Formats: sequence, C-alpha cells, structure tokens
Amino acid sequence: MYAFPRTRRYLPVLFSFLLLLVLGGLSIRADGRVESLQCPQCESCTSILVGRLASEDGSTMTSHSCDSGTDRTWISIEPRRSHAPGAMDTVWMDAKRTTGPEDTDLIPWGEIPQVAETWKFMNAAYPIMNEHQLAIGETTTGGKRELKSSEGIIDAPELYRILLQRARTAREAIRIADELTKEYGYNDWGECFTFADPQEVWFFEILGPGRGKVGAVWAAVRIPDDEVAVSANSHRILELDLSDPDRYMASENVFSLAEEMGWWDAESGEPFRFAYAYASRSSLYSRRREWRALSLLAPSLGLDPNAENFPLSVKPDETVSVQEVLAIFRDTYEDTPYDMTRRLTVVNREGAAVKSPVANPFMSADMRELLGVERERTIASPFATYVQVTQSRSWLPDPIGGVVWLGYDNPATTPHIPFYIGITQMPESYMVDGRRAFRRDCAWWAFRRASKLAHFRYQDMKGVLQEAWEPIEREAFARQASLEEEALELYDQAPERAEAFLTEYCHELAERTAERYWELGDELWTRFNLAF
Repeated sequence: MYAFPRTRRYLPVLFSFLLLLVLGGLSIRADGRVESLQCPQCESCTSILVGRLASEDGSTMTSHSCDSGTDRTWISIEPRRSHAPGAMDTVWMDAKRTTGPEDTDLIPWGEIPQVAETWKFMNAAYPIMNEHQLAIGETTTGGKRELKSSEGIIDAPELYRILLQRARTAREAIRIADELTKEYGYNDWGECFTFADPQEVWFFEILGPGRGKVGAVWAAVRIPDDEVAVSANSHRILELDLSDPDRYMASENVFSLAEEMGWWDAESGEPFRFAYAYASRSSLYSRRREWRALSLLAPSLGLDPNAENFPLSVKPDETVSVQEVLAIFRDTYEDTPYDMTRRLTVVNREGAAVKSPVANPFMSADMRELLGVERERTIASPFATYVQVTQSRSWLPDPIGGVVWLGYDNPATTPHIPFYIGITQMPESYMVDGRRAFRRDCAWWAFRRASKLAHFRYQDMKGVLQEAWEPIEREAFARQASLEEEALELYDQAPERAEAFLTEYCHELAERTAERYWELGDELWTRFNLAF
C-alpha cells in the first residue's frame, strides 16, 4: 500500500519514455525487449500518375509517399555541373539513408563514366525532379526473390539520381536506365518508377536479372494523356504490345528470362503477363490501395475492392487537381467497410454513440489485437517521411513550370507547400536530417512531433491539426497563379531574378509553416494535457 506514493514520482519519467517509443515507432515486447512497430510492409509507398489531359490545368503529375521508417529526411537542390572528359561518377551504397549532404561515411558500389554535363535536380531519399521538369515517383514492388542480384552496382535511389542528372524526358530516362542497368547491373528489389515530363507520363517496372547475373528486366507503359494510374507496392503491368513502341517498351530479355526461369512457356498458348511472370497479384495490402485511388478518381466504374486486377489506368470522371491528389494521399478508407475505426465507439455525455477519442486509423499491431481490429493498409501512412505531388507544365519556362508540392510526415496531418525547381536551394531546416535524433533545427521534426502526438487522442486532435494545415495549403494554392505571373515577368527580364524571387517565397513559406507546427506541438501538449 506504500509502493504507489514512491512509484508516482517516476510516472512523468515513464510517460516520457513511452512517448519517445511512440514518436520513434517502437514498442516493448512481452520479454521486455524494445522492438520496431514497423513491419517490413511499412517500408512501402504509393504513387499516383496524372496525364496532362486528365489534369485540371493541363499539367502532368506524378507523386510519391515515401512511407519509410529509415530513409533520410534531408532534401537539397543539387546544381547543374560540368565534368571533364574521362571523369567518373561514383555510385553509392544506400544513399537514401545518409546523414546529410556532406556525409563522409558513404560506401561506394563502384563507378560509371560521367557525362559532360549533369542537370540540376531536387535531391531527396528518392530524388524528385530535375531542371527540365522531368519528375519521378516511386513504389517498391518486390517481385520474385530469385531475381534480386548482388552483382550489379546500381540500386533504385541511385538510378533515380543518375536519370534526373542525365535525362530530359521520360522516354530518354527509360532508354538511359536500360543502357546503364544492362552494363552495370541493377541490384535492388522490384520497383515501379512513375515518370512525368511536361508532355507524357510513364509506368516503368524494373527487377533484377536473377541471382549471380548483371543486368535487369523491365517493362514500361505510357499512360494515355486523358487517364490516371496508381502504383501501390505491387507489379501491375500485364500484357505488352511491343509492336506499338509509342505505348510500350521493354528490356531485350523480357520474354526470354521468364522462359529461362520456368515462369512462362511461349509454346503454351498462355499470354505473357509481366506482373505474373516476375511477381504476383495476391496481396490485398497493395490491391486495396489501387482500388481506393482508382475508385476515388473514377467512382462511375464501380470497381470491386476484392478484385485481383484493375485497369492499369482509367479515365477520371472529372479532371484532377493537385488538391484532389493530395486528398487521396490523406485517405484512410473512412466511410467504407475497410475503415479500421468504424466499430470503435463510445457513448458521449449526450447519450449518442460516437467514435472513441482513441480510434485511430494508424493503430499499432498491439492496439489492433487488443481491440480486435483487422489490419488495413490505408493510403495515408503514419510512416511517411515525406509526400510529393509534382506538376510539370509545358507552357511555362522550366524554373517556373516545374513545382513539387511537398509535405513532411503523415499527409493526413500535415500541409503540403510548393517548391519550384527554379529555386537555388532548399531552406536550411529542410537540409538537416532528423532520422537519428530529435532536433529543433530540423523541419521534419516539427511536423513529426505534432503528427505523432495526435495518435494519443486522434478523433479529438485530427481536427485541431486540420485547422492548422488547411489554411496554409489554401493560401499556397490561392497564391499560385499570381505568384507565377510575377515570376514570369521577372524571368522575361532575367531568369536569375525569377529564381531569386521563387527562392525567397518558398523559403519564407516553408519557415513560417515549420514554425507554426512547432507551436502546434506545444499547443497539443497544453490543450490535451489532462486527456493523457
């Protein structure tokens, strides 16, 4: 009976420890060991592609939710560079987990010949866009284990970098990817690269060539200009019509490798389907997100949420805006049978049944087991390092036409603001890595702290966060047209004046937004103090 007063002194310490576990994505096992809450599937992403005639303003779009608990948080602008004849380009191991632009602990895989000039690009864990408005989104698609080879020197993030440094268009990027992986080898798991240039969008799926081999196997499909597509950690390309090179491309070994491995027989009469030859379509973890994204864009199709396959791309019922793509990335299957919070209700003071304050679409495995909730992988992810939605626009000069709408951490709780490819550098707080430690000079932590705090009483706190992020986004979108008109006038006078103007705007908005989220984190502590 006297133990409690002595123990109570340590409750604040215990609560702080448990909070750090939640913020860091950790839990305590029954045997007392600390382990990650993140299953291997949490290292995964979603990407949505929009053709120029399917978009509201004529821009092409690609996107990427970098749903990872390990990738670096820092982002930089790497300038255009000239290189001497005979120069070599070092290809690095695991560059997506480096501690900063000046990390000296990088380990090289090898070298490839450098080109005379490399393009300026936005460099993130998975590089995003270059100065010609060529943009790339990403999802890891896995594929059959037998295909992954350790003989090559190029992994997916480094291939992104090299392509953005060397290519002007999606088609050129695919050609360069083929040449480089054929000679130097692809050593990563299956990936889907979702390319967008100002005219076209392409679906590009690549896998290793098989154990002990150097090379790759890949297929690419151009998405029609008036359609949209989605990738969600599963291979989606099926039949290939290589007699139509304007729509389809593939590696030289696309059929022969499948035959060699015993996964397809040309004489069987069965059609060759890329996704089934080199992977599978069994996972609802991926298919449910495909269904949800396509259904939100084209509800008239009445797609079956349990179907094995969906069209690779569909014509949306209405043209699509950036805001609507962001709304899909914020989706948690609310008001569908797959909403994980739908049965978690309590009776409020008025006697009405409402969702429990702790009902959370991002519940840990332990919490789901305790409450008897079946897991669904929602499109919005609490493991997101960042989310990007890009616009590439042919009618504007490249520094103004290319814009990345970027948000840190869970897209359901944070704002997305514009960073033009014409800016000269990212804000200082965006170039600090926060993956290994909490840092007040790191913008990522401003958003992550507020987002993770909301998990304690999500139903109460999500509205408070929306009251913070929604006006920031609304202001940025409302300002876009007049901002770009002013930037275009400056560009006509001197391109460097437009670049300075855009840099100042993006930095001011980013710094103001991060500061608002630092304040919001403090407000959540105070406002919901007694609820903890």
